[in-house]
Amino acid sequence: MATVRPFKALRPHKDQAAQVTSPPYDVLNSQEAKQTAEGNPISLLHITKPEIDLEDGINQCDDKVYLKAKENMERFVKDGTLFQDEKPMFYLYRQTMPIGDKIHSQLGLVACASVDEYENNVIKKHELTRKDKEDDRTRHVYETKANTGPVFLVYKAKKEIDDLFEQIEKKESEYDFTGKDGVRHILWLIDDDSTILKIESLFKEIPVMYVADGHHRSASAMRVRKIMKDKNPNHTGSEEYNFFLAVIFPHNQINIMAYNRVVKDLNGHTEREFLDLIKEKFEIREAGSDVPEPRKKHEFGMYMDSKGFILVPKPGTFDANDPVASLDAAILQNNLLDPILGIKNPREAKNIDFIGGIRGTGELKKHVDSGNFKVAFSLYPTSIQDLIEVADSGKIMPPKSTWFEPKLKDGMAIHTI
Repeated sequence: MATVRPFKALRPHKDQAAQVTSPPYDVLNSQEAKQTAEGNPISLLHITKPEIDLEDGINQCDDKVYLKAKENMERFVKDGTLFQDEKPMFYLYRQTMPIGDKIHSQLGLVACASVDEYENNVIKKHELTRKDKEDDRTRHVYETKANTGPVFLVYKAKKEIDDLFEQIEKKESEYDFTGKDGVRHILWLIDDDSTILKIESLFKEIPVMYVADGHHRSASAMRVRKIMKDKNPNHTGSEEYNFFLAVIFPHNQINIMAYNRVVKDLNGHTEREFLDLIKEKFEIREAGSDVPEPRKKHEFGMYMDSKGFILVPKPGTFDANDPVASLDAAILQNNLLDPILGIKNPREAKNIDFIGGIRGTGELKKHVDSGNFKVAFSLYPTSIQDLIEVADSGKIMPPKSTWFEPKLKDGMAIHTI
């Protein structure tokens, strides 16, 4: 039984929403964030990437960074850049994005999810987290006393919820703007008490939800809750710190793109030796002078020395009945990246990089043709069904298995704790 809880959002005024909202904190490095926020003193990046207001090269985990985040948050509230709604509400969030010659659209509920349910696996995970990233988000949330960015949750679609949201969409929206990347963001306020109760009731019929993106945000919410609970002798379990900000989408509206790989060297092999080793586990054929795009699951594109190749794993190279071992990211890792290229742990290896599918296979070609990387691999996108099966089995996906687009904006609605 899934809990969704309305909250009093801290958010920008309608005429400033496009200026205030920002890309998620973890898709921009410090330099990119500084460039994005340049000339815009009310960009939320001053809170989510506060190092942009400090000296160049400062360690992102320096105490001064978190104190700057707190200071900037207080300034945004004091000067009215952000204001808080007077009553707890839900919010409906639609994103529309051109992808190639198609338009992708997804509609989710902005709400608070339960830390208890995250701990008890009513909200299921499919990724491991890194302690350093957890530490960073925990400190940021604790100092600002806010979830500035949402966790991306998914539930198995339910017609009654779809129908209700369709009715809400007919009302006038609060925000409606299009970013420089062409993604349109629309937000509706759900302040009617009967509709709020109806939404809460419908989600109680949802048995589980899944973390699609935002494992570090949800893990840090659990850690912040422990800190604040331990400091509160009158803890009841209903305090805002027992809940975290989420946007919750039906599974059949989600768009997952490929997460591709580029590798700097061939682990001491010549190109001929490398190709011969690949042939032990994969059928391989040449495919022109560009990076091929896989057309189906269990097909890989490879690019090396200005030549493209299609790789197909041979029978017996993976367990088709195992939800993790049968993922393309796992097949490539277990049959090629580890045994041939010596990449034992892709989370820590220095000679591999990952490129989101939104940047296209042309980006892979550019990396290899530059001479900085020796070989590139394009993968077929992981499906939402794959993600659900892995999470339901209690297992963990290989690193960098999914790339979600469009990205959720930070600052559409902030949850204060």
